[in-house]
Amino acid sequence: MRPFLSHPFDDDKLKEECGIFGAIGMTDAANFVALGLHALQHRGQEAGGIVSYHPEHGFNSARRFGYVRDNFTKADVMDTLPGELAIGHVRYSTAGSKGATAIRDVQPFFGEFSMGGCAIAHNGNLTNAAALRRELIERGSIFQSSSDSECIIHLMARSIQKTIAERIKDALRACEGAFSVVAMTRTKLIGVRDPLGVRPLVLGRIGDSGWALSSETCALDIIGADFVREIDPGEMVVIEGNKVVSTRPFSPGPSRFCIFEKVYFSRPDSIIGGRSVYETRRQIGVELAKEAPVEADLVCPVPDSGTPAAIGFSQESGIPYAMGIIRNQYMGRTFIEPTESIRNMGVRLKLNVNRALIKGKRVILVDDSVVRGTTSRKIKDMILEAGAAEVHFRIASPPTAWPCFYGVDTPERSKLLAATMSEEEMREWIGVDSLKFISLDGLYRAAGEAQGRNAAAPKFCDACFSGDYPVAPSDKIAEGFEMKAAE
Repeated sequence: MRPFLSHPFDDDKLKEECGIFGAIGMTDAANFVALGLHALQHRGQEAGGIVSYHPEHGFNSARRFGYVRDNFTKADVMDTLPGELAIGHVRYSTAGSKGATAIRDVQPFFGEFSMGGCAIAHNGNLTNAAALRRELIERGSIFQSSSDSECIIHLMARSIQKTIAERIKDALRACEGAFSVVAMTRTKLIGVRDPLGVRPLVLGRIGDSGWALSSETCALDIIGADFVREIDPGEMVVIEGNKVVSTRPFSPGPSRFCIFEKVYFSRPDSIIGGRSVYETRRQIGVELAKEAPVEADLVCPVPDSGTPAAIGFSQESGIPYAMGIIRNQYMGRTFIEPTESIRNMGVRLKLNVNRALIKGKRVILVDDSVVRGTTSRKIKDMILEAGAAEVHFRIASPPTAWPCFYGVDTPERSKLLAATMSEEEMREWIGVDSLKFISLDGLYRAAGEAQGRNAAAPKFCDACFSGDYPVAPSDKIAEGFEMKAAE
């Protein structure tokens, strides 16, 4: 199969690592998983996989490149996944063969143990995966993929515990970094979050007998499940029949949920920490308008991720909100070979300026982030070519100056614009009349922390903005990565 060709617009966005979903207690559970994965498609568009279990047919799996809608809506595929228990995964490649995914890298992964089979799907990145992999290979493990997640299966194989759930605990205690996991045996659905709770995982109820585990609440909505609660940081739940058993396998500590989930990764119709993601993003716009006001005629979002913040900015500033940029909803990935001339079109394939609205206006563009800055420059050029009098950028996150090692596909630090330039230098390089980012305190206030960020004990993981890594990325440090000096 020909791999997807990356779109120039997508190349300048941080990409979430993956989405996970599991269901138990209903006929044809794999169909529910497929629907859940469809709702989580924004978390990974490279490939997807589903594993199911049926007492007569055993474990069955299907792994495919591309979108859920193109693969897991076909009867000939779904008929191979019978049973009342299934888990699934959608992925971007953030560990292993980035941009060159092999089918063997597509999760869920499966292992056969003395007490039965187990399939596992993992959201996040293990920051000690390279060290674990070396040790496991030296002890005789044979890896089939380039994914850090496969380490969990091999660690389980080496455990002397008598049940699969206990072996999962053993394995994950050896792992560092970020992991939300859904796993399944022949009779159980299992969910685990790392002690810091960096990545999300929620529990849902389906009718009278069914349960679901999901990366986000929006995937519960699509199957008509009721949101029960979030899985706590450091918690494991084991679901069998109509019973949910909770344990705490890890040493307790303060949680550090990824704040960028609230800024960009999660869908705006999801609920995190009891609060709508949409409302947090709208409040970011309110904070931005307070922190960085500017005289202008229109507030325009960079679709789609900048929309809630632009609405909040408009409401707070009193400047009219307008759809100055229109997104081609059906673009997907580049559909023809990206020659130099096509690359130069770049953003135009996905975004187009509403010229009649923009001409002669002073425009505030609201976007979620600036990574390399290349897309910001292209959008600015489009707005000026359409006749805008002024262009002002307002960014709904602080400057992204540090790479993420917890499951986000971030460029190396030297390629992050904010790592090498001041805000004024970035403004000049992008070529706009003004450029302002929300402050880290402002972001925390928008996320519900009225006093802003507590530097001594931050509530969220904000390492991509602050350089404050809650778990030292040991593999990267061994490769020469330099941590931020203590202040």
